[in-house]
Amino acid sequence: MSQHVRILFVDDDPDLRASWRSVLSTEGFEVVGAASVAEALTQITQESFDVLIADLNIGHPGDGFTVVGAMRRVQPRAVTFIFTGYPAFQAALRAIHEQVDDFLTKPADPEVVITRIRENLGRPKKRAIVLTQRLTHIIAQNRKAIVEDWYQAVEADPEISEIKMSRDDRIDHLPDVLEEILRPQISDTSIKPESRSSAARHGERRRRQGYTPTMLLEEARILHRIISRCTQENLLSVDISMMLPDLVDVGDKLHLMSKHSLYAFLHPEGIDDAA
Repeated sequence: MSQHVRILFVDDDPDLRASWRSVLSTEGFEVVGAASVAEALTQITQESFDVLIADLNIGHPGDGFTVVGAMRRVQPRAVTFIFTGYPAFQAALRAIHEQVDDFLTKPADPEVVITRIRENLGRPKKRAIVLTQRLTHIIAQNRKAIVEDWYQAVEADPEISEIKMSRDDRIDHLPDVLEEILRPQISDTSIKPESRSSAARHGERRRRQGYTPTMLLEEARILHRIISRCTQENLLSVDISMMLPDLVDVGDKLHLMSKHSLYAFLHPEGIDDAA
C-alpha cells in the first residue's frame, strides 16, 4: 500500500522534517516536506498528495488547521492528520474529527504513525459537508472578540498607550466601523453617511485627546490585522470562493473610514469634505 503514496509533511522544525522523511521513506512512502503555511499551500496547489501530516502550530498557534482546510478544498480525497505536542488539545481535535481524519500526539511512535496512515488510507472516505459562510458572517459572529482583541492590542502599543483614557473612550467608534464592514457593499468609493460622520467625529475626538496622525492610522492597521487573524482562525468555515473579494471589501471600508477620520483630524473645520 505504501508504494506511490505521496505524503506532505508540514512542520517548521527542520530536524523533525528530516527524521520523519527518513522514517516514512523507509516504509515506501514518498515524502515532501514544507516548513511553513506558505510552502504547504504552494505544494497543495501545485502537486498531488494522498496524505497530509501537519503540525498544529506552524509558526503560529492553529496554523495546521489552515493547511488542513486548504487540502480539504483542493484535494478532498487526501487523508489529513494533525500533529500536536500538547495532549490537552486532544479533546478539541476529537470535536473536529469531521474535518480532520486523525491526530497524532508528539512524540509519536513511528510504528503507530505508519499504522494509522495505512488504516486511514484503507478506510472509505466519509467526508462531512462543510457549511461555509461569507466573511462578513464570520466577523459578525466574532464581533465581541474582535473588539476585545483590538482593545488589548492597542493598550499594548507603547506609543498609543501613553495617552491614558477609559475603555469606552478608547474603543470609541469601533462598533460603527464594524457595522460599516458588515453592511452589504453598494459602492467601492463611498460609505454610508452615518459611518462617514462617525469617522469624522472619531478623527476630531482623537485630535482633542492628543493623538498624532500616525497613531490614528496605527489603530486602523491593528484592526485590519485582528480581522485578518480572525479570518485565518476560521478558515475552515469561510466561503473560499468569495474570500478575496470580501477581504478587499473589508480593506476598502477600513481605508475609507480612516480617510474620513484623518481628514477631520487634520481639518476640523472641513468635516463636510466629501473626500
